[in-house]
Amino acid sequence: MNVGAIDSSRIQSMLAQLKAAATDRPEIPTQAISKIGPHESAMGPSKSRAAPAVDFAAALRSSLDQVNASQTNAQELGKSFALGDDSVSLSDVMIAGQKASISFQATVQVRNKLVSAYHDIMNMQV
Repeated sequence: MNVGAIDSSRIQSMLAQLKAAATDRPEIPTQAISKIGPHESAMGPSKSRAAPAVDFAAALRSSLDQVNASQTNAQELGKSFALGDDSVSLSDVMIAGQKASISFQATVQVRNKLVSAYHDIMNMQV
């Protein structure tokens, strides 16, 4: 999954969501939103081939499950080490803890970016 690039199918999906939201809010004129056609983006007609649709909710759920699994693994390794299990070394416990910490920090940063983007979109003047 290439996170850096936004393909035309994602743009079309966002436009459809914005159009649906605009019809629910009478203070936003739908004529301003509907000027962008189904095969155009704000920068002109799309020239890239369509990529398969990615379900954002499923991708988010999957990444959150991975973070949870990482934290659970680190916790279990810490318990095993504390109980004197010889198969678990201190370095394994520390590495698992750092991986869990980094993945959680990354998740928080993604959440902050999503909230910021949501606020920017909601404050846009159309």
